[in-house]
Amino acid sequence: MSEVIKLKKGLNIRLKGNAEKTWMSAPASETYALKPTDFTGLTAKLSIKPGDSIKKGEPVFFDKYTPEVVFTAPVGGEIQSINRGERRKILEIVIRPEGGAGEVEFKKADPLVLSAEEIKEQLLKSGLWPFLKRRPYGIIAKPSEKPRDIFISMFDSSPLAPDYDFILKGQESTFQTGINALSKLTEGKIHLGLDSTTSKVSVKNAETHLFSGPHPAGNVGIQIHHISPVNKGEIVWTINALDVLFIGRLFETGKLDFSKVVAIAGSEVEKPQYIKTFLGASVASLTAGNLKNEKNQRIISGNVLTGKKVSLDNYLGFYDSMISVIPEGDEYEFMGWAALGSGKFSASKTYLSSLFPKKEYELNANMHGGERAFVMSGQYEKFVPMDILPVYLLKAIDVNDIDKMERMGIYEIIEEDFALCEYACTSKIKVQDMVRNGINSMIKELG
Repeated sequence: MSEVIKLKKGLNIRLKGNAEKTWMSAPASETYALKPTDFTGLTAKLSIKPGDSIKKGEPVFFDKYTPEVVFTAPVGGEIQSINRGERRKILEIVIRPEGGAGEVEFKKADPLVLSAEEIKEQLLKSGLWPFLKRRPYGIIAKPSEKPRDIFISMFDSSPLAPDYDFILKGQESTFQTGINALSKLTEGKIHLGLDSTTSKVSVKNAETHLFSGPHPAGNVGIQIHHISPVNKGEIVWTINALDVLFIGRLFETGKLDFSKVVAIAGSEVEKPQYIKTFLGASVASLTAGNLKNEKNQRIISGNVLTGKKVSLDNYLGFYDSMISVIPEGDEYEFMGWAALGSGKFSASKTYLSSLFPKKEYELNANMHGGERAFVMSGQYEKFVPMDILPVYLLKAIDVNDIDKMERMGIYEIIEEDFALCEYACTSKIKVQDMVRNGINSMIKELG
């Protein structure tokens, strides 16, 4: 076992409503959906039309510029609708499940006896390839590329995050099968980032690294930086630890199994818990009868720092393993800044609440002010445990200085790595949007 990599920079936001370590099956969702908007940089081309019958595992759409990357149906049934936005942009493809729709069968085999090309072909045809992302840029990995290494974070340090060890318990052999498959896709190593205080993972064909410290210690980008940073011209791949189970099941059974365990958490949840459901399930089916006040709350697919605001009519994000529900916070707070704040949380420790480091808080989505001048305060450096100057990088992005972005570390980050900067920002700057705009500029200019 490696030495513990201790991170001091960052911030743990202690929110009320952590999911209890019990789980139940969610009510069957009336519809399921795949959303092309979940995939950064994707131009979706449809393989179906409304009214078509589709088997589980059949292609629904594919990437226009990489047509071998397909996205398959998580359930069998009828294509109920294709919802579009401005300029006919495809927002979601809704599937109504039907019994007896059937499913596509794939090759059942031990990944260790298959070639890299056979494994790659199976992942592409089954629709599991999109779970692999590449760094730099945090976009879907290209099948034509060969990664230097593959990185997997085995824990999530974000607020109210699901406990990966709890979810993976009893599925260790399936996880190992997934790791075996991934190990054939790189000539380098598979690196697993473990929480030094809780993780008890024992995996073959992978190298483990222990991390301790506050969020964002669980971000795979932070772990890459401290294990083996990405330099210009290098490519590494990442995948969520829970998504490795999909790959393991595929090779163990020869069938697609998109069942997953999702944490329903937050102060506005009656009983925070783990729910067993399927990829693309409706938010309504996941939260049915378990919300306190449906009229004044913020429902988020993902965590409170990086997730997307959704409604009960929407669907679970492709990469998300939790639903967070907090108060909306749209009420007017008179002289809120002047309060002593014994019941408030502040990243700057200006409230009395800083005297109670283990206290949990019921925070809302109130911005507490509008956007102001972007000043060089030195504030962001406290929340980014990397050898990067975040404000200088963001300034380079703001003026679209490609050379300076390269020097400042744009290849090492994606939005989630700067999420705490956005949370703590006194100027209310949309830092994560700025980071993605910078990455998009790099893709446009350099490919």
